[in-house]
Amino acid sequence: MAPLFVALVHYPVLNRMGETIASAITNLDLHDLARSCRTYGVPACYIVTPLEDQRALAHRLTAHWIEGKGGEILPERREALKLLQVVESISEASRDIFERSGREPVLWASTARKENGSLAHREARTVLEREARPFLLMFGTGWGLAPPVIEQADAVLDPIIGAGSYNHLSVRAASAILMDRLLGN
Repeated sequence: MAPLFVALVHYPVLNRMGETIASAITNLDLHDLARSCRTYGVPACYIVTPLEDQRALAHRLTAHWIEGKGGEILPERREALKLLQVVESISEASRDIFERSGREPVLWASTARKENGSLAHREARTVLEREARPFLLMFGTGWGLAPPVIEQADAVLDPIIGAGSYNHLSVRAASAILMDRLLGN
């Protein structure tokens, strides 16, 4: 199985009006994404933001659980949060994956919108099972990844379709569902 890395992208993402923005980091996203990544054996989860104050916030939040009291009280949370790597850009995440594996990662984008030629989840899982090269699955915050991120991706995964017409999962829920579909038993 190919190594699947995850990125939670806070820039460039869209706001509700379709403008490109940098979104804020949230404590819940960091905890839940780290726990899902640990559950599914993801080697690293990148928190992507160019904003220095947001990177500092992420470092403060994770330090409490990795080096501070939080990690003493809940060591399993410490193990999960150790997977988080705070970076300025998707390029920096890709460079880190290259340094870890010796290969450039294949970039996959996730979206709640149907894209022409998108990759079905079963097909994506089959690709991971056949390949050895690393993959980076990118999740957008706000109202999703900005078009330049979608355009740079090697593939865009199918959206998660629920039982009805409502389609606005939290990034925490969507990432857990996709990790289960791609990596679960």
